[in-house]
Amino acid sequence: MPFVENLGVKIYWDEVGAGEPVLLIMGLGWASPMWYRTRPLLAERWRTIAFDNRGVGRSDVPAGPYSIAGMAADAAAVLDAAGVASAHVVGMSMGGMIAQEFALAYPGRVRSLVLGCTACGGPESVQPDAEVVRVLMSVGGDPEVRARAMNPFIYDAGTPAARIEEDLKVRLDWVPTVEGYTAQYLGIVAWEAYSRISGIAARTLVIHGETDRLLPAANGKLIAGRIAGARLVLVPRASHIFTTDQPEISHREMIGFLDAGSGAA
Repeated sequence: MPFVENLGVKIYWDEVGAGEPVLLIMGLGWASPMWYRTRPLLAERWRTIAFDNRGVGRSDVPAGPYSIAGMAADAAAVLDAAGVASAHVVGMSMGGMIAQEFALAYPGRVRSLVLGCTACGGPESVQPDAEVVRVLMSVGGDPEVRARAMNPFIYDAGTPAARIEEDLKVRLDWVPTVEGYTAQYLGIVAWEAYSRISGIAARTLVIHGETDRLLPAANGKLIAGRIAGARLVLVPRASHIFTTDQPEISHREMIGFLDAGSGAA
């Protein structure tokens, strides 16, 4: 299994497919296998490179808190290990925050940018309600109970239960430690990019579920309004995990955007 070391921390990464590189960055507490719905579709046309953020999956779990900038540096180290100078960057949730930071810190390495179900931090961001935060921070105990308690806030009410169960099966194979999860969460809380993201010059797609209760859709609108030329897609009948709620429209939008930008860098 390939690993790269960044500042003393081992980061797991792998690649599937061929073509222009697409870097996939996952969200809070979720390991890279959670790309299982999206990655096979992308790998039909692109060289997908995915990694486990520090604190989850097969990567090290160093003492926290982690910074979003540090995790963006991990992403850069993964591209170095893969021999890739620049890539299309796709980030979901916390991964979208890492992707924003990556685009600001390493602008020459971003061919295009997809920011899914994410926020830009700071007081301008629209926060979830108190109930969502309480469940989000209920660490410890039975992982399945915790995951099921979070489901109403990250999946649309109309999504078939069987589809959510498919996600849950993968999630429970990669449950993070309390230490790793908390260290990532603290990085989110401390991070802010609202004042800086107008400096992102990369061609950008912002995609968000309309019924997202974890990071409300107003966050997607805010980001798209701050990045010049950004395309905003609000997915109806979709919450935070919009690729599970509405996989067809979500993947069509993502693939269409990446395809239109391929060959441009």
